[in-house]
Amino acid sequence: MAYDEPPSTALVTGASSGIGAEYAARLARRGWDLVLVARRAERLDALAGRLREETGAAVEPMVADLAQSSGLARVTERVAEADVGLLVNNAGINGYGPFAEADSALLTKVVEVNVVAPTVLTRAAVPRMVTRGRGAIVNVASLLAFAGGLPPGPLPHRAVYGGTKGYLVTFTRTLAAELGDTPVHVQVVCPGLTATEFHLGTGEAPVAGEARVHDEGGMPAADVVTASLAALDTREVVCVPGLSDPGAVTRLADAELALRNGSGAGLAPRYRPAERPYG
Repeated sequence: MAYDEPPSTALVTGASSGIGAEYAARLARRGWDLVLVARRAERLDALAGRLREETGAAVEPMVADLAQSSGLARVTERVAEADVGLLVNNAGINGYGPFAEADSALLTKVVEVNVVAPTVLTRAAVPRMVTRGRGAIVNVASLLAFAGGLPPGPLPHRAVYGGTKGYLVTFTRTLAAELGDTPVHVQVVCPGLTATEFHLGTGEAPVAGEARVHDEGGMPAADVVTASLAALDTREVVCVPGLSDPGAVTRLADAELALRNGSGAGLAPRYRPAERPYG
């Protein structure tokens, strides 16, 4: 389906700034009504008021911390309602820092926001979308999901953050295959460095003050959303906004198939102990 022909309401998490706010503005201009979720009430109210005035969309701000069970429960209840035809799991925090020095409570929060929340919200949304016969989920991951063993500098210390984004990539691709015979489309968008305020904090608390952009720059949030919405129209599962060669995704799948060839019952010869003539 073309997502310039909305059925109903889009729910966007992490909507108070950056990529989330850009999804909200773009979808409102396309005719969607919105539920906007974030921790910062003033930012949400200002965005909701502006979008109502500019587009005529119905905009429902929902202040919630997805790391808290009570906040997640309220958003889960809302996303399961019949009018929600698009879920954008954009909320995320980074928790950057050397793993051995990082605060364990912050790392737990990274997992709660980046892994638990999108999983729970997707589970709440999908059954009604399948029943309705249309719907889509967008999970916002990161190219750091593919950074693997690259050392910090210039990349951040990111063991947990990268792991959570790797989860989103695998979760989305696997769920998309599972739902392949249904009209529900699932996408993971993997931006690289993006010009937002994301790097101005670790996520322990919301960034205070007016919306601004970190000094590192990066791709405009508007371009990330342009790529994602275009990929929704073509049912592209893995969207990398700056990637010119889509064959890279195919080659990744081929490499994974080669790895899965190691699932046989026999031990690989390279792991067999060498002969020991002296026992």
